[in-house]
Amino acid sequence: MMSDRPANTISVIMCAYTEARWNAMIAAIESLREQTVSPLEVILVIDHNTALFERTRNALPDITVIENHEARGLSGARNSAIPLAKGSILAFMDEDAIAAPDWIAQLETGYENAQVIGVGGVIKPLWLAGKPGWFPDEFAWVVGCTYRGMPETQQPVRNLIGCNMSFKREVFEAVGGFRSGIGRIGTLPVGCEETELCIRTRQHWPEAVFLYNPQARVQHRVPPERATWRYFMTRCYSEGISKALISSFVGAKAGLSNERAYTLRVLPLGVVRGLRDALRRDLAGLGRATAIVTGLGFTTFGYLKGEISQRWAARKQARLKDSSLPHQATF
Repeated sequence: MMSDRPANTISVIMCAYTEARWNAMIAAIESLREQTVSPLEVILVIDHNTALFERTRNALPDITVIENHEARGLSGARNSAIPLAKGSILAFMDEDAIAAPDWIAQLETGYENAQVIGVGGVIKPLWLAGKPGWFPDEFAWVVGCTYRGMPETQQPVRNLIGCNMSFKREVFEAVGGFRSGIGRIGTLPVGCEETELCIRTRQHWPEAVFLYNPQARVQHRVPPERATWRYFMTRCYSEGISKALISSFVGAKAGLSNERAYTLRVLPLGVVRGLRDALRRDLAGLGRATAIVTGLGFTTFGYLKGEISQRWAARKQARLKDSSLPHQATF
């Protein structure tokens, strides 16, 4: 049962697409039922899976279960729920995450400042098969979690992370929803749709604040198939593609502002740390240093390929537009 003191301002939205995560999804919902301050409602969006929709609707009568009526993918699923949500604040959590008991309460506190239009928090990885020794904390974003280099205290940030974030309703009323074509579709390891939304919002309201509160905590399950070199490299490459796409929408200066500092400061320190650990007989430190260099290389390659693809598409569109214009006669 949920607590008797509801946070009448907060609707929680989760999205699901596969029955393979059924047990994880039930655990996620149970963590919301055990909040010290209950959400106004929980909306679960099923992404183009009729069997899962029917099963979920029958099994969870106290949860609002709807279908994604937009294009398949996380952006469309979230957008399907936003107009139906009753809260003045919309919180988002992944269906394979577990919220700390005071998650809702901690999100609420951030909105005491009128300038704050979004609040997010820490996402701790829950490694189902153990964390690989070679995996660097600097790349925890690969598995959708808080990475080394993010703030350790409450402070404003450029963007929130999808597994643990919330926004005032006015955000979506002013700038629209999550942009399709960027976010994750099924198991395709792309993302950054929340980054694009946050940047777009700040461009609309330059004085607005997205607040990072480390006390608002969730755990995010990391299955064995995401703890491999193959997934690591694929996810890094896909991140580069997504960043190039975001830059084409909001500009490279805004789209890469955090990434420059991360690349120039956080990653070199990570390499040094890994090499130092290796010298101290922690041989996995060499693997972590190698992973940082490799991850940066694959991300950069993805970005460059994405940028070239965007430019090629723009030129092709321009040529098509020119060819459709009527030719003027010359005398």
